[in-house]
Amino acid sequence: MQQSVESLVRLLESYRGRDKVIRTVCYGSQLVGGVLTQKAEADVSSKRLGKRLLLFSAQLSHCRTVLRLFDDLSMLAYSQSYGLGASEEDAGVRWISVLTNVADQLYYPCEHIAWAADAELVKVKSDKWWLLSTVLWGTSLFLGILRSLRVLLLLRRKLKKHDWDGGGNRRSHLRRQIRGELLSILSSMADLGNAIHWMPPGFLWAGRFPSWLVGLLGTTSSLIGLIQMTTSSSELSDSAGLSSE
Repeated sequence: MQQSVESLVRLLESYRGRDKVIRTVCYGSQLVGGVLTQKAEADVSSKRLGKRLLLFSAQLSHCRTVLRLFDDLSMLAYSQSYGLGASEEDAGVRWISVLTNVADQLYYPCEHIAWAADAELVKVKSDKWWLLSTVLWGTSLFLGILRSLRVLLLLRRKLKKHDWDGGGNRRSHLRRQIRGELLSILSSMADLGNAIHWMPPGFLWAGRFPSWLVGLLGTTSSLIGLIQMTTSSSELSDSAGLSSE
């Protein structure tokens, strides 16, 4: 119990960890709140609780939007360090990653303008800026799925090669990478479903998701993100321990 609490504290002390926890609670609240408000047999108190959870989810979403006001520089630093992806072995992965970085970099200022317009800090209509930020987010997710599919193909080729020439440790490492890419695809597909839902009506299934389904997709994506973060952290600590022995 104590170890679990300490792990949670370490997670909350990091910005990325705290954001993922807030995201999970945000979508989880929307999932439960959406279920409670739509259940026909629910009593008045349950529906009232559901509405409060939806309001709580909206406030957490707004909190994340405000925190993202300070993400531009970190994204810019990452884009500059990646550059044109000269370190990538595959050209397809490299150029998909570059386009993803461009979409992510443009996303932040568009969202900032939309937020500032809603807060009446700038005199522009926020609708088109929210739409543009959603399009950029969806584009980034779609490109991320394409990148993961390409990486999966390359990893399977490597795994097949190592099945022939042996190398048990290498095979297990490749299988972990494959599982990671599969989780990334599932996470991105869940988020892409919500991104399309928030597009203007008439585009695919835009506006057709009930609150509980938006919460379910977002919770699924958020939990996968938490799993990947904790897994990568434990792998780093394990490798550090092995190197010090």
